Amino acid sequence: MSDRHSPTVRRRRLSAELKRLREESGMTAEQVGDQLGWSRGRLTNMELNKWKRPDPVIIRALADLYGASEEVREGLVTLARQSREKGWWAKFTDVFTDGYVGFEAEASVISTYQSMVIPGLLQTREYATASDRSMHARDLEATERAVDARMERQEVLDREDAPRLWAVIDESVFLRPAGGPEVMLAQIDKLIALSEEANSLKIQVLPLGVGLHPGTAGAFTILDFPNPVDPSIVYVETRTDGLYLEREEEIGIYRDAWDDVRVMALHPEASVARMLELRSNYE
Repeated sequence: MSDRHSPTVRRRRLSAELKRLREESGMTAEQVGDQLGWSRGRLTNMELNKWKRPDPVIIRALADLYGASEEVREGLVTLARQSREKGWWAKFTDVFTDGYVGFEAEASVISTYQSMVIPGLLQTREYATASDRSMHARDLEATERAVDARMERQEVLDREDAPRLWAVIDESVFLRPAGGPEVMLAQIDKLIALSEEANSLKIQVLPLGVGLHPGTAGAFTILDFPNPVDPSIVYVETRTDGLYLEREEEIGIYRDAWDDVRVMALHPEASVARMLELRSNYE
């Protein structure tokens, strides 16, 4: 993983630009379909980002139909070509069931609240193994693949242009054993070390004593991107596929929840002290 150029984000941007150009041209999706001899839903799927390998020839034809300038046409074709590239995660299609890792790879800020497990980007290999086995108890090969993918995914934090990661972790996560005392000790030690060493990383513990809070509904992650044309995303993980929220009002609701839980959590220095106390449970 050497750069932040994610084909997943490029496809999303391309879809948004095509829809914007069509609307500015005053054409409906049905009219475009009639002009190009397409089936009724083909353009709609493009604009909804339900495609994998955009064809630059088709993109140029759409740009011409919409009367886009040569500069815009070439920009769209470049986006289409970039979106056809494969990210490092392509070799883990059996592990990643949605596009989250592609968005994560290009994010500039990752804000995550976790209520059940340590965030994947911060897990040790042993903790990741224990976490995955809770879902794939009878499939050791699947667990090994998932852990390998998670370890490679963590390399995003080692890049020169690494995203800023801000994690609020519910205190109950530290009280829930994963893989035995040795695993928990190593995991907590890693979090403490990262808190003290990494400038682009902030970890907060949300104490049980705060009671009910806006994060009670479950874990979530907000992804912000360096390019202002790429809107933020809220990601909510499910057992099968993730849920992506992109509407402005939805993102606003989760930003309010995020602001509340990070204010209610211990500040980073106090969080390190609390993790040291929680560590004693496993000694």
